[in-house]
Amino acid sequence: MGIIKKVKTKKDLKKFINMHFHIYGKIYRNWVPPLNVDMKERLDKKKYPFFEYSDSEFFIYEENGEVLGRITASVNHRYNEHFNTKTGFFGFYESVDRQYVSDALFEAAGNWLKEKGMDEIIGPFNFSTNEEGGLLIKGFDRPPMILMTYNPEYYIKLFKNSGLEKNKEWWAWYVDKWNVNISDRMVNFVKKVESKKDVVFRRINMKRFREDVEKIKEIYNEAWIDNWGFVPYTDAEIDKLAKDLKMIVDPDLILFAEVNGEPAGFIIGFRDVNEILIDLKGKLFPFGIFKLLFGMKKIKHMRVVTLGVKHKFRRRGFDVTLYYKIIENARKKGIVGSEMSWILDDNFPMNNILKNLNADKYKVYGIYGKKL
Repeated sequence: MGIIKKVKTKKDLKKFINMHFHIYGKIYRNWVPPLNVDMKERLDKKKYPFFEYSDSEFFIYEENGEVLGRITASVNHRYNEHFNTKTGFFGFYESVDRQYVSDALFEAAGNWLKEKGMDEIIGPFNFSTNEEGGLLIKGFDRPPMILMTYNPEYYIKLFKNSGLEKNKEWWAWYVDKWNVNISDRMVNFVKKVESKKDVVFRRINMKRFREDVEKIKEIYNEAWIDNWGFVPYTDAEIDKLAKDLKMIVDPDLILFAEVNGEPAGFIIGFRDVNEILIDLKGKLFPFGIFKLLFGMKKIKHMRVVTLGVKHKFRRRGFDVTLYYKIIENARKKGIVGSEMSWILDDNFPMNNILKNLNADKYKVYGIYGKKL
């Protein structure tokens, strides 16, 4: 049997980061390796914004000198204050198909969280609910899109046998330009919404990028406040996100709705850079950066990452109009298909919009947890 170790040294951290290659190797062709430079930044407790308000521990499972599993355990104090709960999180989970390895990882994470006063553990989240999360439980036949997760199907069994139960689902919808249903009724509805004199729809202004990012944060932090698991972005988090994603922004795929000059809603789409990253094996430098920069316009798919409308501007059709406009812009740019994700299973208004667009619920992600 092996041992559980806390990640304490640079050598341990390197093992933690590289461990996923042991799982996926050449077997899982749909897996997209995360960039090593990104992993190092996100696991840096001195620099990554998440650690400004959270405690976290990283664990690896070693057997005969070989790393067979890894997991993080985190206490997100902002989350617990927001929901008045004592919830711990796990993330960055990977394990070989051996139940005792998975059991040891969850035991280590759970014991650490109990020591911190937590009474439940949920996940996976890398790290917060504003970042990648969820265990893929349907849709293993296609690679994940940008900022989405992928895992072997046997993880479902490992989670269940480690005592975790699914308590939430996130859905990913997909539609291509040949099957999308843009009805005459929708077109007329959008024209009616756009005709209102107090309403303006526009794309992001790259010359005032920082100002528009602030508007996104303002809308998002209000629009999503009632959503399950929501925690408002901090300034440091939104700055980091904007810096990381600015290089791949297409202004025609980030749109705003404004009412009398006030930010009312937005929709954000990104070309699916995973189409390029899947071949980089986690290495952006020295040549991966050029493949990314020069390959952006060749990407044929996109992901609509998020949409938000302030509460006082809801029921005015901004959500439908923003979806319509981003689909039309994507078509003009040669994008042939789009994923809309993730959508909570009980977000009936949004799921109904996507059904009406003739989108296919092609991937499902589960959030799992158990009492400690």
